[in-house]
Amino acid sequence: MDGEGTGTVVVGVDGSPGSRAAVEHALEDAARRGARLRAVVAAQLPEYWATAYGMVAPPPISEVLASARDAGQEMVDEVLAARPDLAARVEVSVEARAGAAGRVLLDAADGADVLVIGHRGRGAMSSAMLGSVGLHCVLHASCPVTIVRSTRVAEAVARPEAAAVPV
Repeated sequence: MDGEGTGTVVVGVDGSPGSRAAVEHALEDAARRGARLRAVVAAQLPEYWATAYGMVAPPPISEVLASARDAGQEMVDEVLAARPDLAARVEVSVEARAGAAGRVLLDAADGADVLVIGHRGRGAMSSAMLGSVGLHCVLHASCPVTIVRSTRVAEAVARPEAAAVPV
């Protein structure tokens, strides 16, 4: 790439430590590539069938999407504030899309240079395996996929005794 910023790095944002690490990595990658960064939040919509059984009516779709976008923007803003050197060099946008995370991320990454997602670890043993969203993206993406572990998860995997639960 010649530094004109014609490429796109897409990153999935869900508020987890792995997601934050993914945003940090994606920001660095976008700066290196001279690309823009699109942060995408997948908002799972409430089940409307539940109202038929007397449950409270779910909020409107626009509210769910706005709330998800705001949460994603907050995380991205925190990362940008921590990395002003990169924030000045990378055009960043945040969007929320309705649907299951795997499908939303694949759609958003169509035509992108790379899709970056966080690894959501749950201890040393579970962290050794890829989650369902990560696996779905790796198997079906039309672009390369980078899975990023948070520092906390990577340290737990490197030191399995740290993840042990006392009996």
